[in-house]
Amino acid sequence: MNVFSLLALVAVTLLTAQSAAAQSKPGSAQVVRIGYQKYGTLVVLKASGALEKRLAGSGVEVRWIEFPAGPQLLEGLNVGSIDFGTTGEAPPIFAQAAGADLLYVGYEPPAPGGEAIVVPKGSALKSLSELKGKKIALNKGSNVHYLLVKLLEKSGLAYKDVELVFLPPADARAAFERGSVDAWVIWDPFLAAAEKQLGARVLADGKGVVSNHQFYLAARNFAQKNPEVIRQIIDELARSDDWSQKNLKATATLLSTQVGLEPAIVELAAQRFAYGVKPLSEAVIKEQQAIADSFTELKLLPKRIVVRDAVYQPKQ
Repeated sequence: MNVFSLLALVAVTLLTAQSAAAQSKPGSAQVVRIGYQKYGTLVVLKASGALEKRLAGSGVEVRWIEFPAGPQLLEGLNVGSIDFGTTGEAPPIFAQAAGADLLYVGYEPPAPGGEAIVVPKGSALKSLSELKGKKIALNKGSNVHYLLVKLLEKSGLAYKDVELVFLPPADARAAFERGSVDAWVIWDPFLAAAEKQLGARVLADGKGVVSNHQFYLAARNFAQKNPEVIRQIIDELARSDDWSQKNLKATATLLSTQVGLEPAIVELAAQRFAYGVKPLSEAVIKEQQAIADSFTELKLLPKRIVVRDAVYQPKQ
């Protein structure tokens, strides 16, 4: 055997050994698949590329997968298409009730102004009580689903007093524009776009009614096997949050390229976001449980759930 053949054999042997060593680490992630929406601060992290740089040091690749809304994103998590993602308050409740094995790994502070029920600019509707018998578009099982429940309750209307039209954001906007529905319950930046582009009028937002937390969730199996990856994601989200809060105009410019909306629209949405990711507190767990119990009472869930069962507890 000549020297070149010997070197080649050594190289192949080393590569094989390295590959076997990597595969021998039980549960070690080579790729983390992150689900995102055109919503929230996770999109800022995606645009910055900071997470890719951070995880590259651990040999972990980041793949981003877009979803139209939270319920669809968590369905992706449930079937194994993604490992991590972000949604509002209601989607993880519906997903947990449907058997999804997920974990809450963090949340953002309240952002009640980031979701609202809007009517067309020429609408005669002036109050929530006038919604009785009207058609209202919303994404089923999303954060605005709970907002609508609470707004109806506040106005003295029953859930059955309105006609719900369940549509994802793009289809709901089309229905809203052509007058097929009387109102639309929606979140930012779609809310900001409706206000700026369509002249939509806010009938009521979440202030004083709901918290509208943004939650970060992971597949239980992934989180338990890859606690360091979860820690690094949350750490980079915290850094991204801090930068975004101090640089709203730059954040809007960055988000604009990601969500395909004008910077002025995205800046309005960014002003209503909340920044400062944290582990779930007792107060937030109780709040989520109250939301789940409300949906159970309305018979919108197949069974009662215990939110605490899905809260991530990293090993110390």
